[in-house]
Amino acid sequence: MKVKINNIEVEAEAGDTILKAAEKAGIKIPTLCYLKGLNEAGCCRVCMVEVKGARSLAAACVYPVSDGMEVFTHSTKALSARKKTVELILSNHNKLCLSCIRNQNCELQELSQDLGIRDFPYKGAMTKPSFDDASEGIVRDTSKCVLCGRCVSACQKIQGLGILGYQERGFKAKVGPVFDRSFSKVDCMECGQCVNVCPVGALYEKEEIHRVIQALNDPDKHVIVQTAPAVRASLGEEFGLPIGTRVTGKMAAALRRIGFDKVYDTNFGADLTIMEEGTEFIERFTKGGVLPMLTSCSPGWVRYIEFEYPDLLDHLSSCKSPHMMLGSVLKSHYPERIGLDPKQIFNVSIMPCIAKKAEKDRPEMVNSDGLKDVDAVLTTRELGRMIKMYGIDFVNLPDEEFDQDLFGEYTGAGVIFGATGGVMEAALRTVTELLTKKELKDIDFMAVRGTEGVKEATLDINGTEVRVAVAHSMSLAKPLLEQIRNGTSPYHFIEIMGCPGGCINGGGQSYVSAKIRNGSLDYKKERAKALYTEDTLMQKRKSHENQQIQDLYKNYLGKPGSHKAHELLHTHYHKRERFV
Repeated sequence: MKVKINNIEVEAEAGDTILKAAEKAGIKIPTLCYLKGLNEAGCCRVCMVEVKGARSLAAACVYPVSDGMEVFTHSTKALSARKKTVELILSNHNKLCLSCIRNQNCELQELSQDLGIRDFPYKGAMTKPSFDDASEGIVRDTSKCVLCGRCVSACQKIQGLGILGYQERGFKAKVGPVFDRSFSKVDCMECGQCVNVCPVGALYEKEEIHRVIQALNDPDKHVIVQTAPAVRASLGEEFGLPIGTRVTGKMAAALRRIGFDKVYDTNFGADLTIMEEGTEFIERFTKGGVLPMLTSCSPGWVRYIEFEYPDLLDHLSSCKSPHMMLGSVLKSHYPERIGLDPKQIFNVSIMPCIAKKAEKDRPEMVNSDGLKDVDAVLTTRELGRMIKMYGIDFVNLPDEEFDQDLFGEYTGAGVIFGATGGVMEAALRTVTELLTKKELKDIDFMAVRGTEGVKEATLDINGTEVRVAVAHSMSLAKPLLEQIRNGTSPYHFIEIMGCPGGCINGGGQSYVSAKIRNGSLDYKKERAKALYTEDTLMQKRKSHENQQIQDLYKNYLGKPGSHKAHELLHTHYHKRERFV
C-alpha cells in the first residue's frame, strides 16, 4: 500500500505501524515506552503524529497504516503535543540528573534535548516515591520512573514471572512488585532484564565500586580480580566502540592500571566447571543418576528454580558457577602457594550479571573458615565507570595478557560460556572425548548455537544416544521444566541460562539503546560473535586440555569429583518462599 509521510511516498505492508513506515522514509519519530517486540503499548504518548482527516493525534508506535494515508510527523500540532507530553513527564520526575547513574545515558534526557526543552512549566505536587535498595542486586527509585511499562513487559514476556506491575491509579500510579514490596521480598530472579530496558535511572544495579576502591587502598589486602567471558564482548561499548568489539587485552591492561594485585580470567573457572560438571554428568548418565541434569552456572536461573520448581532441585548440577569456583580456589590453594593469610585476600568478580551480586552472598558460598568465596561483584557497567574514574584512556591502551601464573591459562571452551549454548558445547567437547577415549575432530557443535528459541541436539556416543537441549530465559525454559515435572522429558542434559542470549545479554552488560533495539542490528549476535572468534583463535579449545587445570587436580584437588573438589567446588540448594 502507498502511504505519504511528510509528503514522501512510502510503500508499506499491511499491519505496519506509522512508526515503521516512517523508518522506511528515513524519518525518526521519537519514542519512550516503545521497544520492538517487547513493549508496544503506546502508553507514553511521545510518538504522537498528525493523520490527515483524523479527529485527534495518533500514537505512531501502535497506529496501523492504511492505503492512501497521509501523516505529518513534525507538524506544529504534533510537535507541540509531543513537547507538552515530555514536559508533563518531567513535572513528576526528580530531575537530579547530575547525580543520576544514567546521566548522559538516559533516554528521557536525550528526548528533552532533542525537543529543545529548556524550562519546566508544570510545577506542583509530585507522586510520593518508593525507594528500595534492600535486595542484593537491584535498586528501585520510583522518583525517576516514567511509567513506560518496559520493565513490566520484560519480567512478564522474557522471564514469565510478572513480579512487576502497575499499582494505584492516576496521580498515585507507580510500578513495582506486588503491594510495593521490596525485590528482596518477592520471587525475583535478580536477573536485571528489567534494569536493561529501563530508559531512565528508576532501576539500576547496587554499586560496589567504592568497596573495591577501599580494598585496593588497604595495604593489608591482596586484591584479586577475575573477569567473566561475556564482559570482553560488551565493555568496549562503554567507551564508544561498536557493539561486539572484543577488548580482552585492553580490559586486562586497564585492570592492571587500576591496581589489582592479580588479574585473572574467569575462563579458567569455566574450564574447571566443565571438568566437574562433565564428570558429574558422566556419573549420572552411566550409573543411573537423576536425569536430565540441569546446568547451574546462571545464578538467576538457580534462584528461579528454587522459587518456582523446588521439586526439581535434584536435577540441578551441584557445581558452583565458574567465578565462585575460581573464587574458592583463590581463598584456599592460592594463599597456600604464595604464603599468604586467606583473610588478606579480597576477591573481585567482573560479571555481566546482576544476579551474581546475590550469588556471592549465599550462605553456601562461604568456606569452612567463614570467608566468602567472592567479596565483591562489579557489573560490566560498573567496571566502565571505574575505568573512567581512574582516568584511564581505555581505547588507546595496549593489549596485555592476564596474569599467567597458577590460574592464567584458559581454553576456547571457557570463552564461549558467555553465549547461550556455550556451556553445553564446552561440556560436549570434553564429555564426548572422555566417554569415547578418542580425539574429537569436529568440536563446533553448531546445533546448540544461536539466540533463537530452544536448541536441541542428539549425539551418538559409543552407540548410545545422548539428547541435549539449550534454553535461555525462563519463558523458554518453563516448557522444558514442565516436561521434567510430568516425566516426559526426552533429554539427558539441559543447559539453562537466565538471560535471553546468555551472559552476553546479562543484566549487568552495557546498556543497549532503544534505537539499536528497535533497529535491524542483532546486538546479541554481534556480542556472541566476539566470543566465538576468540574461541577459534585459541590453541587449545577443550577444557580438559588446560595444563594448569591438570596441575590443579594433580597437586591439590586429586581428581574431578573428589572429596576435596566437592568441598570447594560444589554446593547445594534450597526451596525459597515466594513472599517473605
